Amino acid sequence: MKYLKTKHEKNSAKITALIMLILILLLFVVGQNYTDPPEEFGVAINFGGSSGGGGGAPAQAAAPPTETQPEETEPQEEQQEAAATPTSQENVITQEDEAAVLIKKQQEQAKKENDAKEKAKADKLAQEKAEKAAKAAAKAAAEAAEKKRQDDIRKANDALINGISNSDSASDSNSNGPGNGPGNGSGSGNSYGTSQFGDGSGQGNGDGVGYGLNGRGKPDYRKIVQECNESGLVVVRIEVDRSGKVVKAEPGVKGTKNTAACLLEPARKMALTHKWAPDSKAPERQIGYVSINFKLGQ
Repeated sequence: MKYLKTKHEKNSAKITALIMLILILLLFVVGQNYTDPPEEFGVAINFGGSSGGGGGAPAQAAAPPTETQPEETEPQEEQQEAAATPTSQENVITQEDEAAVLIKKQQEQAKKENDAKEKAKADKLAQEKAEKAAKAAAKAAAEAAEKKRQDDIRKANDALINGISNSDSASDSNSNGPGNGPGNGSGSGNSYGTSQFGDGSGQGNGDGVGYGLNGRGKPDYRKIVQECNESGLVVVRIEVDRSGKVVKAEPGVKGTKNTAACLLEPARKMALTHKWAPDSKAPERQIGYVSINFKLGQ
């Protein structure tokens, strides 16, 4: 009987041989290991031999047993314990060191965060102080500027009330006509000089309305009735352009006897109604006055 005739049988034989070879190699590599019998522990005791009986000469004393094995065993156990103990201690020390390092890092991180918070807080406080100081300085500067402006306005008003360009109008200060008459000057000095109230002239008679504007003749005006039952003299400082129109009126200047608001406003309106004849030779803004002597019910 012949084997391995077909192709499949040959392949099967090859595979089988390969598997057997692998199994044999595995037995040599990972096969069962046999160890020597373990050492026996204890004390060896000699009970004697049969040759020692029968009453003959005493049998030789048995040699004392040796106890080397236990002595050898105990040091080995101690060595093993001693070898194991340092390893445990080292592990404990290593773990303690790692924990200490971790705690130290956490403390350093917490300290850094706290320092950053304190720095941010200090910076914020410093910024707030700087802003407050800047606001206070700006407020002080604004108050100083406003005070200076008010002082300048007051000085300007005082200068206007006391007379502007007194040297030019000195010869004209006594030339204001009485009552409603114009003051044309005495022939010397500036005939258009600033007219001032206070020498007793120009207070008005009859209807109680007077004026002072050098060299401009007699004006036309409209009377304004007060809205309160007050009496007293109100002097209005006026500025007149070359066309004869009052472009500015300031009531309550020097010479005023009653500064009630219900008299100052109608006095200002009445001064604005004054109209002089045009004069191309007159100053661009000529300063004069209008006086209104209010009576009760008028």
